[in-house]
Amino acid sequence: MLTDRKHRRYVLVLEDGAQWHSHGGAVDHDDIIGHPEGIVVRTTKNMEVSVFRPTRTDFMMKMGRGAQVIYPKDQAMVLSLADIRPGMDVVEAGAGSGALTMALLDAVGPTGRLTSFERRADHLEVAERNVVDWFGGRPDNWDLRHGDAVVGIGSMRPHRIVLDMLEPWLVVPEAVAALSPGGILTAYMPTVTQVMRFDQACIASGVFVQRTTTETLVRGWDVDNLAVRPHHRMVAHTAFITTTRRAADVDDGGPGPERAVTGPTVAFVDTGPDPEADPAADDGLVGPAPGQLP
Repeated sequence: MLTDRKHRRYVLVLEDGAQWHSHGGAVDHDDIIGHPEGIVVRTTKNMEVSVFRPTRTDFMMKMGRGAQVIYPKDQAMVLSLADIRPGMDVVEAGAGSGALTMALLDAVGPTGRLTSFERRADHLEVAERNVVDWFGGRPDNWDLRHGDAVVGIGSMRPHRIVLDMLEPWLVVPEAVAALSPGGILTAYMPTVTQVMRFDQACIASGVFVQRTTTETLVRGWDVDNLAVRPHHRMVAHTAFITTTRRAADVDDGGPGPERAVTGPTVAFVDTGPDPEADPAADDGLVGPAPGQLP
């Protein structure tokens, strides 16, 4: 990865005898090959660029995309909240462009296993290409399947299930069959309505408990000696992350049926003019009837 003085980054694959070209001039790949990371080279137009191996985040920001990617702030939360560790067997539904897939493969390590489902053939092709490019080949512990997780997970026995799909609630019944007690189901969902439907499906399952939903907001800061201030722009809402744990079945001492809790129904009716109200302050809004609000 080459970075110029304006912090623009360029990711390339080094090849003997090749050149990298930009508006600031060219650099011979041979001037980089064999040298340590962190060197500074000059282009043919005398522009300085620093040289480092790209991190996974650097690669992800530059790689080709089919679907929207899950960014590092949410990747980190998924790995942490789902408690994904080396040696685990993890199922991912919705490979997308492969960004979360790469993070999951790094998290489970060579002793773990990742199975990724992707319904769309075009997304599957992009995800496969990105993962292979990043790891330098197809990982032996990665099983990429073209198909629907709704009909593919139930017969599996993973430690964790991670969902990044339009209708994650459809997978909940299959996740009940797939996960052993203690297993964690995680869903990445951009909208509130998805969160609500997923939560209701977990309640209806009778075995998914300890549900938590969060979103992650990240704000950078400019630090220049004594001049310190927050960035004017921040990475705010991208999606909600819901995690829930598989409890034991009722026959094995698990929880009894859980009922969905709904808020009170608030009715707003026209009760006529308030004799104590100031007529001049009437804005035409209809207020609630007495006793209707909790």
